[in-house]
Amino acid sequence: MSIARIKGFADMFPPQSNNFTHMENCARDIFGRYGFVELRTPLLEFTELFQRSIGEETDVVQKEMYTFPDRKGRSLTLRPEATAGVMRAYIGAGLANCDPVSRLFTIGPMFRYERPQKGRMRQFHQVNCECLGSQSPLADAELIIMLMRFLRALGLGKLVFKLNSLGCAECRPRFKEALLEYLRGIDRNAFCLDCTRRVESNPLRVLDCKQPGCRSLTDNAPRLLDYNCPECRAHFETVLAMLRAENLPLELDHRLVRGLDYYCRTTFEVVSGSVGAQSAVAGGGRYDGLIKSLGGPDVPGVGFACGMERLALLLGDGAEQRPDFYMLGMEEAGRAQAFALAQKLRAAGLRGKMNFSTGGFKSLMRQAGKSGARFCLIIGPDEASRGGVSIKHLDSGEQSSLPQVDAILYLQAGTAND
Repeated sequence: MSIARIKGFADMFPPQSNNFTHMENCARDIFGRYGFVELRTPLLEFTELFQRSIGEETDVVQKEMYTFPDRKGRSLTLRPEATAGVMRAYIGAGLANCDPVSRLFTIGPMFRYERPQKGRMRQFHQVNCECLGSQSPLADAELIIMLMRFLRALGLGKLVFKLNSLGCAECRPRFKEALLEYLRGIDRNAFCLDCTRRVESNPLRVLDCKQPGCRSLTDNAPRLLDYNCPECRAHFETVLAMLRAENLPLELDHRLVRGLDYYCRTTFEVVSGSVGAQSAVAGGGRYDGLIKSLGGPDVPGVGFACGMERLALLLGDGAEQRPDFYMLGMEEAGRAQAFALAQKLRAAGLRGKMNFSTGGFKSLMRQAGKSGARFCLIIGPDEASRGGVSIKHLDSGEQSSLPQVDAILYLQAGTAND
């Protein structure tokens, strides 16, 4: 009996895996232009890290984490998001003492026990960026512009950038008090079960509920921007001015509070209407107190995460890169020379496969036709005896014979003209 894969965990073959490689390479290129360097953190962390960073009352910690004890009874968790691990690594390495501003990005899998859906599995992949050490609104604006440049480099369009300001530790308590007063004036039974619990434990998340009934109940709720202190308002207005100067598609969203407790001031999401119920493809914001709350120095930060599966839905399958050649060697002498020529072609930058089977010629040519390659190269006993190769253009059917030493130039010219 074969072993099935775990629900919510997916195998990935081309062309999907090609899309992911393309996204990763594009991220490294764009982020590198802004001075960001790649950090790789463990998949497994102590559970306390996420309880302290994400917040014990969040859905992620309460319902969605893969948590288990190790053999010494210590509670460990597969990372449900990347920022907390980056903060731990930043503190542990003492980066605050090395550089006033650290620009870091990570790429890799995250894990949440939630209902698998289109564009979101229980193991999902994210691109994360963190800019640590600057309180300037210019840091927020540059990070957002870099995110949009990355998405546009992937070829994505028709995206909407939603923004809000969550305020700070000075002004957000006034908003929370006003929101609580508003929510307590509503019949508790009118809310969904999650929001009934959130009213007291995490009232901002009630604004973010996707249930139509809950959303209608909070249409007239207080708005965060109306409670921002002068410093937070000035910060947010500078961010908006910088983004508008770059002609980014912006939309103020008073319900946007994000799902994690550590955000403050600028918060944002990039959404698409073509992905399904969960429309956000990227999001982030400022988290000035997070590093200090984890035992590090009082260093501000701003960052974002992109869901790679959701980006892949927008990209589609894409065009798989076509092989340049398919190599056939007939009989022992032909196979040896074909093997050697295939190595030379790859060393010259050409892409292709060699067929190792000893089947009949017609069967081998059928396999060559299915390979998708531009050219089929054939070295049989006759070609081997004179150091030659027969080359068939698999699209046009044209065939040529030439010395093996000329094959590289012939294929390079042919692939350049296609």
